[in-house]
Amino acid sequence: MASVQQRRIEIISRQITGSPTAGQGPLVQGRDCAAPSPRLLDGQVAIITGSGQGLGAAAAKLFAQQGARVLVTDLDGAKAEQVAEEIRRDGGEAAALAGDVTAEEFPARCVKAAVDSFGTIDILVNNAGFTWDGVIHKITPKQWDAMLAVHCTAPFRLIQAAAPVMREAAKRELDEGGVARSRCIINVSSTSGTHGNAGQANYSTAKAGVIGLTKTVAREWGGFNIRCNVVTYGYIATRLTSDKDSGASISVGGQQVKLGIPGGEAMAAAAAEMMIPLKRIGTPDEAAGAMLMLASPYAAFITGQSLEVTGGANI
Repeated sequence: MASVQQRRIEIISRQITGSPTAGQGPLVQGRDCAAPSPRLLDGQVAIITGSGQGLGAAAAKLFAQQGARVLVTDLDGAKAEQVAEEIRRDGGEAAALAGDVTAEEFPARCVKAAVDSFGTIDILVNNAGFTWDGVIHKITPKQWDAMLAVHCTAPFRLIQAAAPVMREAAKRELDEGGVARSRCIINVSSTSGTHGNAGQANYSTAKAGVIGLTKTVAREWGGFNIRCNVVTYGYIATRLTSDKDSGASISVGGQQVKLGIPGGEAMAAAAAEMMIPLKRIGTPDEAAGAMLMLASPYAAFITGQSLEVTGGANI
């Protein structure tokens, strides 16, 4: 026990001073390595749910550009495979998995697919989701349950399913060398979850719930050097902020649910002018950049935090 504690002190000391021990290269994400990594996520394996389009697709491509091997998962299998193929065509490594994150068997299938394809899991991004709006006195039980299922229960179940891989790997590393490499979980929330939003009681409640989940995981898994943070997005140009009459929809229990907001981009632009200091809505690439930052070595001492990506709204 004393030797493990001594090793921890040695590692922390090197992190503070920036000096490696004799014969070792600089530290990257809590690990000793022979040379500085040229890319932020080199050698890491990432699962990103809902990454067949929009923000998730942007994140999958960005993570791959930074050296991660990515499991692209989406309800639409064809779109997931298309993103994975784009990554492979650009020289990266990716696999695709079709599936509904709310399905009972999905978490186990997802974890197995990542391990079968790439051997482990270093980064888990719970991004999948959609909106099904309604005012409080008209929201149906189906609407309420659907939002909690996809935005709160699904992330919990996937984190739980990944525990045997992420935690056990960390335990082995702690037993062998006294320090575990940095791993991370990134959940996706919304300003609806932090500030509320009229017409979105179900969505707001679910998105608030995932913030609480994030902080709890950070407390429970911090000892394994597994960080957990949440990105809280404002207006981002995706199908969820497009015109509700644009045709974008999702099937929920056999019912087609229109996605978007009344007025779409025009309404978002008007709102941005009034409410957002940067005077515009964000792009999927900008939104993905926040995820990359939290997954990178530069966030190695950040956990349990909610990062608002809003262009300055709500300050």
